[in-house]
Amino acid sequence: MHTPMTALFALIRPLPMFALSSNLWEELSDAAGLVIALLFIVAGGLVGFVLRWLIGRWQADSIERSARMKADAVQAEIESLRKEAQIAARAEVVKAREEFEASVASHRADQEQAEARLNAREESLDKKATLLDAREAVLRARADEAGQAAKEAERRMAAADARLQEIAKMTHREARREVLRQANALLRDDAESMSRRIQEAAKEQGEDIARSIVADAIGRCAVQHLNEATVSTVMVPNAEMKGRIVGRDGRNVRAFEAATGVTLLLDDAPDSVVLSAFDPVRREVARRALERLIADGRIHPSAIEETVKAAKDDVAKSNAKAAETAATEAGVAGLSGDILELMGALKYRTSFSQNVLRHSVEVALLTGAMAAELGLDAAKGRRIGFLHDIGKAITSAKKGAHAALGADFLKAHGEEDAVCAAVAAHHGETESGGGIYGVLCAAADAISSARPGARQETLGDYVQRLEEFERIARKHEGVLNVMAVQAGRDMRVVVDPAAVSDGDASALAREICREISATRRFPGQIRVTVIREMRCVEYAR
Repeated sequence: MHTPMTALFALIRPLPMFALSSNLWEELSDAAGLVIALLFIVAGGLVGFVLRWLIGRWQADSIERSARMKADAVQAEIESLRKEAQIAARAEVVKAREEFEASVASHRADQEQAEARLNAREESLDKKATLLDAREAVLRARADEAGQAAKEAERRMAAADARLQEIAKMTHREARREVLRQANALLRDDAESMSRRIQEAAKEQGEDIARSIVADAIGRCAVQHLNEATVSTVMVPNAEMKGRIVGRDGRNVRAFEAATGVTLLLDDAPDSVVLSAFDPVRREVARRALERLIADGRIHPSAIEETVKAAKDDVAKSNAKAAETAATEAGVAGLSGDILELMGALKYRTSFSQNVLRHSVEVALLTGAMAAELGLDAAKGRRIGFLHDIGKAITSAKKGAHAALGADFLKAHGEEDAVCAAVAAHHGETESGGGIYGVLCAAADAISSARPGARQETLGDYVQRLEEFERIARKHEGVLNVMAVQAGRDMRVVVDPAAVSDGDASALAREICREISATRRFPGQIRVTVIREMRCVEYAR
């Protein structure tokens, strides 16, 4: 590569003063070339830097001049806008001042007109006040005249009143008492007539509705009833077994009666033993225990105690199972074990030969059916009807009415207050009444007890009840004859028409019904009919 520095060394190389070796010249030539190249690069960089600085300075001056020109233009525009704004502001101030002056002038005119109107109104009020003063004076004068006239009228009325009392020979109090007496008599007649009409209309409507509900409820259930006696008979295989039952000196009999609480009767029949007790549960325990002892053949006091205990457990389980079956039949669920066990004891109880457990099922179905017809809770009605006689299973251990005892037992075992109140009130022995469910339960109880074939009475009780009803009716004044028809469910009372009026006849019927309900217990209901017949007899001759 030939550079200018190489060419320069080639020219001076032949000179004597530069006589050097070829290698040295070549090395000097290469070093000088590098230095020169570096110098040229540095010089080029400096020239480029200077040129760029000059160009940038020129561009900056140009931009500064352009910005200064734009700033001057903006400043000029701002000054122009400021002057225009000042001119507009002065115009607005002048306009606002003119409007304010016009408004002040308008308000001043309105104020002047209002003052003129007020002055005119004050003048009018002054005139009216003058007229009112004059009228007040006239009215005061007239009031004085009216007061004098009222005094004169009072004096004349007092004189007329005294004259009237003198003519009537009666004071004001006596006259007032006589007027009230006559008014009371008229009102009593009107009230009796109205009451009779209302009762007749209510009976016509209520009896139809009640008859329909009761008939529908009765038609939905048909429960069979079991008649129980107060004795149970247990068969024995032979006379020897009867001797074992008696034991040495009667010790087995005494142990058996002490453990069971029943009486063991050994009659002349060689093949039977009679168990007698008013408590049917004890009688059932004794029957089962005796049958087990006879089957086992080993009869002694310790065996009797063990067998009676086992029989009690069996009867308790049997009672709970029977009550559970009856509750299912009645549509009642959720009863506790204690309640079921006590309800099962009613399987062995009867009331006028009517089985109480079956009666409870029937009452439950009737109460639920009537509650459903009335839009009430049928499940609650069935529960109340099923549990209403649970107190009859406690009466042998505690004293008191079975309704109250049953309500207390149910409350102690978690039944709700409405159920307990209805159970306590189904015989009307509490003041609360048990609500509508208590009324339905009482009605269902009466229906179940009074329907044909449900209960049996002795002839003596039946006759005594009829005589008591007739005695209650005969003791009233004006009663001529009393007849009990339809097995005592319909009382016909014949009264003297001269002594008993139509209004008194209606009141007499209600009074007899109240006395019968208050003094006697009877199944179903009794209708009392008061007959007032007027007969006029004349003879033509």
